[in-house]
Amino acid sequence: MENNQIMMKEKLVLFGILKETLTILYKNPSFIILTFLTSLPLFCSLLAHEIIFQQTLIETAKYRPQEDSYKVTCSVGDNGVSLCWYQVIDPLDTIKEMIEKVTVRYLLLGLSYLGIVHLLDLFSTIVIVNSASVIYAGEKRMNLKERWHRSMEGVSLKGPLITSIYALLMSSLSLLGLVSLVTQFYMISRAILITIFFGLLLSIAWLPKHMEWNAIWNMGVVMSVLEEKQGDIALGVSAYVSRGCRRRGLFLMLIFFVWRLALRLSCLYVGWSEGGSGIVVTAVQVSLVCFGNVLKWVAFMVYFYDCKRRFLEKKVDVEQGSAAEALK
Repeated sequence: MENNQIMMKEKLVLFGILKETLTILYKNPSFIILTFLTSLPLFCSLLAHEIIFQQTLIETAKYRPQEDSYKVTCSVGDNGVSLCWYQVIDPLDTIKEMIEKVTVRYLLLGLSYLGIVHLLDLFSTIVIVNSASVIYAGEKRMNLKERWHRSMEGVSLKGPLITSIYALLMSSLSLLGLVSLVTQFYMISRAILITIFFGLLLSIAWLPKHMEWNAIWNMGVVMSVLEEKQGDIALGVSAYVSRGCRRRGLFLMLIFFVWRLALRLSCLYVGWSEGGSGIVVTAVQVSLVCFGNVLKWVAFMVYFYDCKRRFLEKKVDVEQGSAAEALK
């Protein structure tokens, strides 16, 4: 969805992107109503998912393994002599026992997320990005019906779906890589405290890079909605266009990551202290998550156009410099 009016806008810093995001929401009631209606299916699916996930997480955290660090096994031989021996319990065996108890539930949660929540989130994202880009381009005010038709005009689900699957896969692989490194370190050192310290240091080093990659992947999803690019092509172009702008993307992603993490931890705290966070508390959390989701995708739409604008300006400057050199 190319628009010359967007390309003529001023370059933005981080706070400028956030200001444009809030302006789009504040000055367009029909956009707020549209995003509310399209986020309702996502809200319902997320609510059910969060209730089950939080209960499972709290049960896992409250799991109490047997207190003894060893167990005694006795047997009677053919000659009537009783033999007893001590077997030291490896902490890793305790972890394996805990994993076996919750694996099926976490697997079902993962499948439900991929099959239901992810698709509804993608549908909501397409509507939000398309509708917000129309507003950002400065087109005339529309009523709810007109805005709905305009946001769905020429939209294909295939491109954004493929790109979002690529982004989800790479994000999951990045997280699995971190977990794998920490696990391998424990297998070598066999020291829990040292492993925790190593995991914290590694997470601190990994988080900024992961946020930067997520900003690229999210911008790739926005690009696949607004332009005819999909999959690895959209992500590759996103990485290329965002060169020189990635620090703003990192901080933008970090803001929404902290927002969601704070909501999750506060809800888990209530659930831990009261034996369950309850439907009302979880509903409030999911509502704020959906609101943050709207802000995130509007912000990344603005960020995408700002990166593209800067990229085109650099390209023009390089071409003009080359032309000037040729004339000398």
